[in-house]
Amino acid sequence: MTTYHNDIAAVDALHQSYIDIKNEISKVVIGQDEAVKAVLISIFSNGHCLLVGVPGLAKTLLVQTVADVLDLNFNRIQFTPDLMPGDIIGAEILGEDRNFKFIKGPVFSNIVLADEINRTPPKTQAALLEAMQEKAVTAAGYRHILPKPFFVLATQNPIEQEGTYPLPEAQLDRFMFNIQLTYPSFADELTIVRNSTGGDSMTLRKLINADQIQFFQQLIRTIPVTDNVLEYAVKLTGKTRPGSPLATPEVKQYVNWGAGPRASQFLILGAKCHAAISGKYSPDIEDVQAVAEAILRHRIVRNYRAEAEGITIEKIVKNLL
Repeated sequence: MTTYHNDIAAVDALHQSYIDIKNEISKVVIGQDEAVKAVLISIFSNGHCLLVGVPGLAKTLLVQTVADVLDLNFNRIQFTPDLMPGDIIGAEILGEDRNFKFIKGPVFSNIVLADEINRTPPKTQAALLEAMQEKAVTAAGYRHILPKPFFVLATQNPIEQEGTYPLPEAQLDRFMFNIQLTYPSFADELTIVRNSTGGDSMTLRKLINADQIQFFQQLIRTIPVTDNVLEYAVKLTGKTRPGSPLATPEVKQYVNWGAGPRASQFLILGAKCHAAISGKYSPDIEDVQAVAEAILRHRIVRNYRAEAEGITIEKIVKNLL
């Protein structure tokens, strides 16, 4: 593993690595800069991502490309109504020697793409819950540790909701970011069509490996944060709770449930990483604001009044900021 003289040199190295990785990914994934940035922040912060977007916005391509450039193992699980927990974590089978042995499932990978995660029943969704939180799975009474680093990048289609099983709040809370992918601009779509319909294939460089990622994850934890930034993050989370004295009139009027303490933790971790990849050695309030929407979006539950009046979560979060 590469060593650095001090934390400042290490942060500079993370900043340069981020620029190199982003540039390499942009050769294949066109026009999703904010989504790429959020995915990389979550990886360096040791978090998981939920990617929400209509079909054809390169969600799977984005995850595959990130895995390639970061030189990580990658598995894709297509979630369907008949998928069972054993199809994800693996199962005990009787071997030729008449002893049971554990056959690892696709969750034993550095990056797991849970494609259309809301298409499988809650029992199977829950199989992913332990893996995401504990970085381990339990089968036949034995605990199996997952490889490090380990990330779940799940996708969800916001349009077609027939035959889906909405993720429970407990599982949504495990995701650091909820990233909304949007349609590309006209110029970006021209580039996408030109690149994807030609004969040339792109070979990407592998820029960093699993050991370096784990080093950068530890580095993010050691970045100092001033008290005013900590207080801002905790107050921002408190403002989302309608029963809190910090709540705004809009939150009291339109929100049923606000974000929990995990949101405050992710706001600080995300702000630290956002500062580091921007070349700063300590986060400020602007770094918290930069990651806040994707962290709070899936942790606030609107009431019926908000739905009837067309008040979106995004609008509520923007007003809080």
